[in-house]
Amino acid sequence: MSQTSVNRQLGLFQATGIGVGAIVGGGILALAGVAFANAGPGAILAFALNGVIALITAVSFAELSTAFPESGGPYTYAKKILSVQSAFVIGWMVWFASLVAAVLYALGFGAFAGLCCNELFLICSGIGFPLLTSRPAVIAFALAAVAVYTANLMRTGSGGGQWISVSKVVVFGVLIAAGIAALARSEPRQIQDSLSPFLTHGFGGVVQAMGYTFIALQGFDLIAAVAGEIRDPAQTIPRAMILSLGIALGIYIPLLFIISTVGVKAGESIANMGAAQPEAVVAAAAENYLGTFGYWLVLIAAILSMLSALHANLYAASRVALTMARDRTLPHALAAIHTTRGTPAVAVGVGSATVMVIVTLIPDIASAGAASSLIFLLTFALVHGICILNRIRSGITPGTFLTPFFPLLPIAGIVACTALALFQGTAVPSAGMITLVWTVTGAGLFWFLFAQRARVVDASAEALDPQLLRLRGRSPLVLVPIANPDNAQSMVTVAHALTPRKIGRILMMTVVALPDDAHEDECNRRLLDAQNAVGRALAASLKSGLAPEALTTVADDPWKEIVRVAQIHHCESLLLGFSKLSEEVVADRLEHLISAARCDVVVLRAPVAWRLGDVRRVLVPVGGRSEHKVLRARLLGSLVRTGSREITFLRVVPANVSDAACHKIEHELAILARDEVTDLPRIRVVRNDSFITEVVHQAQECDLIVLGLRSLARNRRVFGDIALSIIRETHCGVIMISQFD
Repeated sequence: MSQTSVNRQLGLFQATGIGVGAIVGGGILALAGVAFANAGPGAILAFALNGVIALITAVSFAELSTAFPESGGPYTYAKKILSVQSAFVIGWMVWFASLVAAVLYALGFGAFAGLCCNELFLICSGIGFPLLTSRPAVIAFALAAVAVYTANLMRTGSGGGQWISVSKVVVFGVLIAAGIAALARSEPRQIQDSLSPFLTHGFGGVVQAMGYTFIALQGFDLIAAVAGEIRDPAQTIPRAMILSLGIALGIYIPLLFIISTVGVKAGESIANMGAAQPEAVVAAAAENYLGTFGYWLVLIAAILSMLSALHANLYAASRVALTMARDRTLPHALAAIHTTRGTPAVAVGVGSATVMVIVTLIPDIASAGAASSLIFLLTFALVHGICILNRIRSGITPGTFLTPFFPLLPIAGIVACTALALFQGTAVPSAGMITLVWTVTGAGLFWFLFAQRARVVDASAEALDPQLLRLRGRSPLVLVPIANPDNAQSMVTVAHALTPRKIGRILMMTVVALPDDAHEDECNRRLLDAQNAVGRALAASLKSGLAPEALTTVADDPWKEIVRVAQIHHCESLLLGFSKLSEEVVADRLEHLISAARCDVVVLRAPVAWRLGDVRRVLVPVGGRSEHKVLRARLLGSLVRTGSREITFLRVVPANVSDAACHKIEHELAILARDEVTDLPRIRVVRNDSFITEVVHQAQECDLIVLGLRSLARNRRVFGDIALSIIRETHCGVIMISQFD
């Protein structure tokens, strides 16, 4: 296994096949009876209205998928526009919904396969085998189908599901063509009577039917879940989504009309048929107008539909898990890509194993299926909201598919999807409970297992791609107190690495210390010195192409004033300079300031003529606890983004540590380094009883050292002898960091 990328190998036909495979067949065969029981012939209207909502939702998906052509679907959108925490919740729910949908389709295949085999035995030998339709047999058929598709998805990226999608569309086409022929032979009066009353239980029945059957049109979103593997995503994704929905509606609406008319015997109503045979109403209707051949066509269509939907959901679930694992919001092992086949074999295997366990252990998954529908509706509503936020924050990106009638269509989608989700949660309370329990479970796992690494990787991603800050509506402010104008340029350069230009802000401040008993001449002199210092600092910054803001304040205690300004301006980071003069005094003052400031603090010791732009080799000494990971990842990511630099992570261990222990420490250090720096950092584990001596030795080959300040207690950071000794004995730049918890 490796961590290489999955190739873009899916064209329009394959992408459309994923949508058609997930949408067409399984939903209507399982839910048409429920729709007819609640709405009568009005089920046609219910599916049509759901089609409108699905098309509106697909448009928002298309805009976001072309703006962010990466796998993951709603998880990816939330990660880009909201936060890693919000993205995890959405990804966790979508992953679960896809797995449960796969369970439903696996069991559906098992039930129809058992029925089909039993019927074949009955025809061939006159003897049936009821055991073939028993629960153990259904589970066996289901597990076999999951196993076959797991092997296919591990072997090849496409999974070989397109031929099944084409086959079932052909079968449905035969059913519709035969129904049209039967309609042509029917009396108009008979057709009119079959459709009357059209709204058997009024429009309320149509709304109920919409809530139960919206899941029958879910599947276009799976195209977004695999967007990272689609060629020419800007053109292919919108077309594939619209085509898959168009094909589904082009089958559903005519088929429902045929079932409601020629599929009903004289004197019967489709509402009663749906109530009496909710799971077999399509087969019964086909038998009414096409005889035994129609019944077998529906069985064949059902088997093909369940298989293709199973394939599509297993495929999409593995890609969601893959994307989350790369961001460390799921175990990183799931991100492994097979070295020769280029498939996410581990993610496929874990998802399929989960499906198998659910298939085996849960006797009744109707509530879980309803929960799947509820989760999809909620995530669809969120996708509409994210689409609005993305357009507001990023504007119109050339080459991106744009939602027409913006923002009216996304707002309509939010209202419709939320209303249907509320109905689903009310009509099936257990669905709401399952959704709540799964979400709370995921939140607990994230907090205790994934949160730290996920935040580190996310901080690095923000640093490498500052546009994420803009998309998330953030504009970080770095406060830079200036006492010595000569180092202003270096300070502001480092500040710009922490908060990119045109996205974040830098506030450069000077404090005029005026005692209460100061004379007027003394006050004027100090104010003039401060103005000169600000002017020199601004001139040096502007000369380097930097544009900080400037602030001059008057206070008795400059250190307390810095804390006050940082708090009232809600600074994300505070960048301070460290002078070698009176190191112990300065360190003591800085420690009190760091403890009082409610933000991240970065302390820069810059030698004369030191420039960040000249830094090529960066040394990162790491201790056992490795504190300040998020801030360090943000800083190192910024350094990588702003220049070609070699990052070396150093771990110093006692001289008597065994080789086996060293190998283990090296492995742990490699994991930490990959989380913080994606650009293949160097790893170095050295035996030496003196940490300071080794760091000073290694620093001779480096231009910059990044140190974390030691923690005594919560928000109590100290420089300590180690940091002060390294500052004294090295001549390169030193950045010390303290992350606010």
